[in-house]
Amino acid sequence: MPKKIDHEERKENILRTALEVFSKEGYHNSNLSLIAEASGISRPTVYQYFHNKDEVYYYAVKLITGRLFTKYSAIAWSPEGGDEIDRMERILSDIIDMAAENELALMNLMDVMVSAKRDGVDFADVIHHRTAKFTILFKRLLRQGIDRGNIRRLDINATAEAVFNLAELECFRIAFFKTFDKKEAMTMITGYLETLRN
Repeated sequence: MPKKIDHEERKENILRTALEVFSKEGYHNSNLSLIAEASGISRPTVYQYFHNKDEVYYYAVKLITGRLFTKYSAIAWSPEGGDEIDRMERILSDIIDMAAENELALMNLMDVMVSAKRDGVDFADVIHHRTAKFTILFKRLLRQGIDRGNIRRLDINATAEAVFNLAELECFRIAFFKTFDKKEAMTMITGYLETLRN
C-alpha cells in the first residue's frame, strides 16, 4: 500500500529548507535544485509545490502572516482579556514570543530579504500587503476603545501604524541583535500603550 503523503507538511519542510539555503547561498545564487538537494527530495517533487524561488518566499510570508492573523483576531475579539489596550499588549507580547521562539527562521527570512534586495528584488510590497491586516486589526481595536471611552481621542491611522511598527522593530531586534531583552521590550511597549488610555 502506498505511503500517504501530508502535502502541507512537505510544503512546509521545503519552505524551511529553502530559507536555510537562501541564507547560506544568498538569494541570487539559490535555486530549486539546491533546495531539492538540501530537502532530500527530487527536483520534480519540489516543482509540484513551487514554480520558482520567489514563490517559496511568498508562501513563507503568506503562511506565517495568515496563521498569526487568525490567532490575533481571536485575541482581539475575545470577551476575556481586558480592554483594548490589554489585548493589544497581549498581541504584541505574543508576536515577540513567537519571533524569539523562531529566531533562526526569522533570521533566515531577514537574510533572504537583505540578499534579495542586493540582487534588485524588493519584497517590501509583499510584506506590506500581507501585514496590512495587522494594522487594520489595531485600527479596529483603537476605534472600539475610543468608542467605549477606554482610549483617548487620537489619530487612529497613525497610532495603528505606530503600534505595528513597535512589533516590527522588536522582530528586527530579535533577528539582528544578540542583546534582545523581552522584559525591556515589553516595558517600552507597555509604556507606549499606556499613553493611549483615556
